Amino acid sequence: MFDAIRRPFGHEPILTKEDLKKKKDDKKTERAENWKSTLLKIWRLVDEQRFLLIVVLALVFVSSALALLGPYLIGFIIDEYIVPQSFNGMGIVVLWLIVVYIGHSVSLYLQNFWMVGIAQQVIFRMRTRLFSHLQRLPVTFFDKRQHGELMSRMTNDIENVSSTLNTSFIQVFSSILTLTGTAIVMLTLSPLLTLLTLIIIPLMYISIQWITKRTGRLYKEQQKAIGELNGMIEETISGQKIIKAFSQEPRVMEEFREKSERLRRAGFWAWTYAGFIPKVMNFLNNGSFAIVAGVGGILALNGSVSIGVIVIFTEYSRQFTRPLNDLANQFNTVLSAIAGAERVFSIMDETEEKDDQVFNVEKKLEGEVIFDRVSFKYEGTEEDWTIRDVSFTVGIGQTAALVGATGAGKTTIMQLLARFYDANEGKIRLDGTPIADMPRETLRKQIAFVLQDPFLFEATVSDNIRYGKLDATDKEVVEAAKGANAHDFIEKLPNGYDTILTGDGSMISQGQKQLLSIARALIADPVILLLDEATSSIDTVTELKIQEALERLMAGRTSFVIAHRLNTVRKADLVLVMEMGELVESGTQQQLLDKGGIYANMLADAQL
Repeated sequence: MFDAIRRPFGHEPILTKEDLKKKKDDKKTERAENWKSTLLKIWRLVDEQRFLLIVVLALVFVSSALALLGPYLIGFIIDEYIVPQSFNGMGIVVLWLIVVYIGHSVSLYLQNFWMVGIAQQVIFRMRTRLFSHLQRLPVTFFDKRQHGELMSRMTNDIENVSSTLNTSFIQVFSSILTLTGTAIVMLTLSPLLTLLTLIIIPLMYISIQWITKRTGRLYKEQQKAIGELNGMIEETISGQKIIKAFSQEPRVMEEFREKSERLRRAGFWAWTYAGFIPKVMNFLNNGSFAIVAGVGGILALNGSVSIGVIVIFTEYSRQFTRPLNDLANQFNTVLSAIAGAERVFSIMDETEEKDDQVFNVEKKLEGEVIFDRVSFKYEGTEEDWTIRDVSFTVGIGQTAALVGATGAGKTTIMQLLARFYDANEGKIRLDGTPIADMPRETLRKQIAFVLQDPFLFEATVSDNIRYGKLDATDKEVVEAAKGANAHDFIEKLPNGYDTILTGDGSMISQGQKQLLSIARALIADPVILLLDEATSSIDTVTELKIQEALERLMAGRTSFVIAHRLNTVRKADLVLVMEMGELVESGTQQQLLDKGGIYANMLADAQL
């Protein structure tokens, strides 16, 4: 991961000669194309702000011109008024000088003010589009990504782009204009002194090339390390109970130290090399100033140039090297921002979850589910099929119980039915229509989940219930809570239905979370109900309340139940026995017991 980094103090953190030779030809062009593509995408985000951006660029041009005019007026005052000791009319020129500097300050303020507005609009669009895009990505995308790493792209990487647009964009454009204008004026005044000033440019170029060749690669490593570290932090905070339960704190701390060390190394070398730039620039700036002052003094004594020209040149020499210094410093910032923008746009370039066909619902779906020789395996795995050649039919309003060992494929069947994944082979039909022909939104509005570990949002109790139907009235929320046997405990909360729950719902019990989850499903009024071990890890008293609520919820709905508790299985219309991804037995519980096969043995073992 961090092959470019060797040791923090012993060796340079650069790629080996073999790596550089291998990547020199094929990566150089690719990197430039990526930059162009990334900058073009950022430009497209400017959109409605382009006219204001043109105004800002015009102000940058004005401020750069005024910055050049100031030193010229100072030299003019010296040559025309101070040296000849003639002060007639000098006040008007001084007044113009004051106007120039005031105009320069006002133009700087306006361009910075408007550029911040433009930058924030661009970042707003980028952040909003990235978040919206994440909502449209398939579940398979999130299976392959660390959540903390995605959060890093939403926050750290976008913030890098924001800071660059806020400050660096104007500074880079202004520096280029200032350099061009200064060079033209200096050549007009004295080609010799201009040549002496320009001597530092090749030295600056060589220095910047040597430094940025290393910092660009290291900034990318740094951003990658930040993403990995954020991913681990998010993971360990979410899994604190498991970490403590298995006493894995030392291992987690050691892993955190390793990832932090990688980030420290990348950051150390990136900022160490970046820190060379201002020091090298200052050294070259001072050298240039000394040369111009020394040679200019000799020329003034010989009468080749005036004292005013020398003053102008000493100001311009600083004004010439300052933009070079700014460009050098901003180059690293821009590199970091481009690296961050590339990471953001790489997510936005991911293929969204799309529906190829449109299914028009002419009548309310009834809930007949047919699996017709369905096979599936997870993307990117070389393992055998997760489920293989599974066929069954669940009639309208029936309950199907899925039983089998862990990893048998029970949860996969539910995920295929909700189209979190699409079957590789076979068809899944709802009321005779293949679900692959239905828009996912249409399909999922017919389905409600009650999971083993219910998820609650950091919101009020009523909002958590209303998540199943966002336009539900307060009366409907209360009725759903009563139907789920949750009303009584909700009323005892500090603020009743207006009590704000934490993200993990730690202020209420696991059973109460499950009752809220059932209320959420009830208010959604689904056609199909998916219960994934909804009564596991619940005490007996609470289980009775949940069981009663589930019976109300399941009434008249096609239900799929994954459960190890026999009560649910006993009342099921159809029992589906899964083993190693295959449907090995199906029928009512009594039929399977009479058969004396796998299910009968499972039931006998459970009763021992």
